Amino acid sequence: MPTVNIAGTDLYYERRGAGEPLLLIQGLGGNSLHWGEGFLGGLEDGFELVLYDHRGAGRSATLDGEHTIADLATDAVGLLDALAIDTAHVVGISMGGMVAQDLVLQAPERVRTLTLGCTFPGGPDATMTDMTVVGMLAEAVLSGDQERKMRVGYEVMIAAEYAEQEGAYELYSELAAQYPAPIPVLMAQLSAIMGHDTSRRLPEVQAPTLVIHGTEDRLMDVSNGELIARLIPGARLELLEGSGHMFFWEQPERSARLVREHAQAAAQS
Repeated sequence: MPTVNIAGTDLYYERRGAGEPLLLIQGLGGNSLHWGEGFLGGLEDGFELVLYDHRGAGRSATLDGEHTIADLATDAVGLLDALAIDTAHVVGISMGGMVAQDLVLQAPERVRTLTLGCTFPGGPDATMTDMTVVGMLAEAVLSGDQERKMRVGYEVMIAAEYAEQEGAYELYSELAAQYPAPIPVLMAQLSAIMGHDTSRRLPEVQAPTLVIHGTEDRLMDVSNGELIARLIPGARLELLEGSGHMFFWEQPERSARLVREHAQAAAQS
């Protein structure tokens, strides 16, 4: 199992595909399995994909203490260093999108293009998750009932139309059951998210930026994607009609095509 020690923590990572490097940064409680083969398969013919698991998540080492979003961004830069990757296209979703924002602000010279999905910038103009949704998720996680946790997560993360498709829940639950994030990891990540605010610094971003957001996202309101696109100079906004928080899962081919075209357009400019 490939791991690399970053800041004293062993992080699990994978490299697959061929082409320019593309770093994929997962969200709250997520790990490298959660990208889904549909999305990854649409990218690996044109890019060398670099996937990894955050501290304490997936197949990375057990979490030791708390961390900030900036710490997770430093982990991402450290992974690029360890793999001798000077620059990469960067895709971050949800909490991973917050990490990607901090990464491009910490080390702008390392980012070829930036794609931010279903995420938010923090600050006074951002829209926090509805407390009813937060309560639903918290109760399910703290119940200790794995099936309830998956059912509630599915209801919140996935748009209703896609959720009704045959076999969709079975696929979701199969992956969600592998390497579930321990409660201390979820709490540490939530604490990091609460401290995230790049809103005043996003106008400094110079990397070509694509913002993707599902219009039916219950976890992270679509207004956050619209706000990020306004804050980053020249950012392009793509709204996926009818998609929920996991847009890359619900519309994998279109999502992968948007990332590919964004990277290609930057290379040709």
